[in-house]
This record gives sequence, structure tokens and C-alpha cells, in this order.
Amino acid sequence: MAKIFDSHTHLNDTPFAGQEALFVERAAALGVVKMAIVGSNPTLNAGALKLAHEFPELYAVVGWHPEDAKNFDAAAEQALRQQLLDPKVVAVGEIGLDYHWDSLPREVQRQVFAQQLQIAKEFNLPVSIHSRDALADTYEILQAAQLPAGHIILHSFNATPDWAPRFLDLGAYLSFSGVITFKKAAYLRETVKQVPLDKLLVETDAPYLAPMPYRGRQNEPGYTYYTVQQIATTLGLPVATIAAQTYRNTLKVFGLEADK
Repeated sequence: MAKIFDSHTHLNDTPFAGQEALFVERAAALGVVKMAIVGSNPTLNAGALKLAHEFPELYAVVGWHPEDAKNFDAAAEQALRQQLLDPKVVAVGEIGLDYHWDSLPREVQRQVFAQQLQIAKEFNLPVSIHSRDALADTYEILQAAQLPAGHIILHSFNATPDWAPRFLDLGAYLSFSGVITFKKAAYLRETVKQVPLDKLLVETDAPYLAPMPYRGRQNEPGYTYYTVQQIATTLGLPVATIAAQTYRNTLKVFGLEADK
């Protein structure tokens, strides 16, 4: 069975509490042998680090989600900088913009996003980007930040095909979640055809966005397999090819050594 890397999951979230080892085991049964556990606020950042140290094949991504941006003060920045020194931290995230609910001033979101991009640049770490109903501003801020090529991950990329080349021109990786399996996501299956194989990542965003055939239920890291399967079908390639390529890509973007 080909190995799969879930590049963005929230095994540190409440639905998995106390059962993390079980879900790691269930994921391995579907070939998902590595995961990036993603934070977004002090509690989830601490949880990501805890799991990354408990399980050798798990890694931590820490940062401040746009919905938590209003609480990102000097003390929060200092705590984040300290966490980024941890050798199991592989990226800053998830950071970005979320205009869907409009519950937080957009200017605050943009400022905190730009600030965290500069911190990531200082630490020479890639970034995991959350962008919801905010692609134009996300693109503009990323363009201005001038991160090194290969240091940007657009998490759960969910855009029409015309957006893919723009982010790819910034040297970004595009990560696809279970959304690509949804019946109404034909546009996204067209988008993935625009992505060079060496810029493609896969993820679950569990416990959210469960793929078909589990849509509507709680997602889990093992279900990355179904996203790989859908991409393979869409591109007319073997599942093993997509699994192996995205696995290599994820190791590369996170600066991890290839398996011996």
C-alpha cells in the first residue's frame, strides 16, 4: 500500500480527545502514515505540539487563525515565537483570512496575517494558509510578503481553475481536501487539472469536510485516502502515483527527510 501524508488535520480538536492513538491506527490501515497536526489558537497550538511529541510520525503546525486574530497581542507573538523553536514544528498556521462570517474586522485579520507571514519568513518556515471568501486579499498579501518559493501551502484549496495559476506563480503548493469528492465540486476537479504534480498536496481538515462516501459524518485523518483516490480518478493516474507524489511533496515543503 502506498504511503499517504495528511498535510492538514486537527487531531488536536475536541472530537478526538482521548482517542488519538485509535485514529492514528485507523489512518495507518488506509495508508495514511504521517500527519501535520494544525493549531489555530493557544489551546490547539499546545495540543498540536503535545501530539507531535507523543507520536513520531506526527508533526505540529502552530499559528493564529483569522477568527482568533483579535487576540494576537505582543504576549501571543512571544509565545508563538517560542513554539516555533520546537524541532517538531514544521510550519506556521493555520493563518490567513476568513470573510465568510465577517465576525472580525477585516483590517485586523489582514494585519495579523501579514505579521505572521513575516515571522514565518524570519524563522524560514512555510505557512499553511486559510482563505475563505477572501482569495483576492489573500493573494495580494502573499504577493507583498515575498516568501521564498515553496513556502506557501493553500490549505483546503477550493477555487475555480482560473485562481490556480495565480497562486502557483507565487511558488505555492495547493492542498486538496475531501471537498474535491463532493458531487457539486466539478469546478474543483477541473482546478486540480491545472496543478503540476510536484505542487499538489492532500489533506482531510478533520474533523471537518469528510469526503464521499462519508460526507456529513465526522472526518478523520485516514480519509485522506479518499481524496487521493478522487484526484487519481480525475487525472487518470494510479492511486499509488498520487499517494507517492503528494507524500514526497509534503516532506519537501515541511523540510522533512525522505524515508530511509
